Amino acid sequence: MTPRVVVTGMGWITPLGHDLETVWTKLVNGESGVRPIVRFDASTFPTSFAAEVRDYDFRKYVRNPAMHEGAAMNTQFALGAARQAWDQSGLGSYDALDPRRIGMYLGAGEGVLDFAAYASVAMKTWDPDAGRVDTVAWAREAAATMDRRGEIGQEPNMPLSHLAREFGIRGPACNCLTACAASTQAIGEAVDILRRGDADVMISGGTHTMIHVLGVTGFIRLTALSRQGGDCTRAARPFDRRRSGFVMGEGAGMVVLETLEHAEKRGAVPLAEIVGYGSSADAFRITDMHPQGLGPAAAIIDALNQAGLDPHALGEDGRPLVHYISAHGTGTQENDSVETLAIKHVFGANARRIPISSIKSMMGHLIAAAGAVELITCILAIRHKTLPPTVNLDSPDPELDLDYVPNVARKAEIEVCLSDSFGFGGQNDTLVVRKI
Repeated sequence: MTPRVVVTGMGWITPLGHDLETVWTKLVNGESGVRPIVRFDASTFPTSFAAEVRDYDFRKYVRNPAMHEGAAMNTQFALGAARQAWDQSGLGSYDALDPRRIGMYLGAGEGVLDFAAYASVAMKTWDPDAGRVDTVAWAREAAATMDRRGEIGQEPNMPLSHLAREFGIRGPACNCLTACAASTQAIGEAVDILRRGDADVMISGGTHTMIHVLGVTGFIRLTALSRQGGDCTRAARPFDRRRSGFVMGEGAGMVVLETLEHAEKRGAVPLAEIVGYGSSADAFRITDMHPQGLGPAAAIIDALNQAGLDPHALGEDGRPLVHYISAHGTGTQENDSVETLAIKHVFGANARRIPISSIKSMMGHLIAAAGAVELITCILAIRHKTLPPTVNLDSPDPELDLDYVPNVARKAEIEVCLSDSFGFGGQNDTLVVRKI
């Protein structure tokens, strides 16, 4: 019999705050974490705002800050989110915990590039006669001026190393970076590790920041970021007719996953159960989704099949079997249209009866960490019987005609949620979570 997998701990570090209760309250109230960028001077950029994590000190969340000296920002976020999840799960007080049976699977992105040092070294070692950088001189200059620990700390695998040391984890350790789908994929594959018996407990989720000069520049050049003028808290507008791109966010979301048997054995309280996971590739273009939404639809169908849910059926209460969809909902013209098509393709007549919302309208797009944070939102929605809204949805798009929970949170009985993540490159991942 396939083991059941439950969530026993959750934590996040986000632009809206650093604990579950604060962030959830702000989401329900429709508050925005979008502000003018302060990390670097973005005043000349076409997009000069983002959803930054503010007033955060990772040292409050670790046993020995010196052990994490030089940790990059992505790792700092991960440590705070994982500590919250670990403490909520009660693993720290379980004496029979076997560190070899605890693993990690993260969807972690890179840390913040030291752009000033990088640019300085490149300019100093440019050979104008050859029209290129002198690589030997570059290496010499970089070794003399760059922070070695800081450069290593940018690597996406480094959060794994720091979490392993912080919590004494010696089991499976994996990281994927499938763009905006990364942490949803990480959680889905962590569930598979537990189901096949390779671990009893997995810490999973994502962490990322691309709020630095090159990160913001890259998305501006792709024309993916919102350039809306005026009040920047109104810039993230998923599913709105006037949507013009996404708003960059950053942060981390982490969950403790374990087999139901292991959780019951140690007296843990399950928060929810992961019952389905689906993954697909568009095989279309790097930055464009398939126009009919075939890739996203395939991931949703696989997740529903694994969960044993018929998208066209109704429950005894007359409702579809899925009660809420946490949309990828970036606020780009393409994503929101294609995601709506995919939901209609999968659910047919039921699509208009399922409430959908995008918390990216409030906390921006956390890139690799987005999926984990949105899964946590689903679990909180189940437990609080409340759907977070899609804010700034003031001008409905006539072609987007589903229930996007516009602007105001809604009370609802929720037992099953679907969480979607679709990444650049054509990666599509979906999780189904159920009340337990």
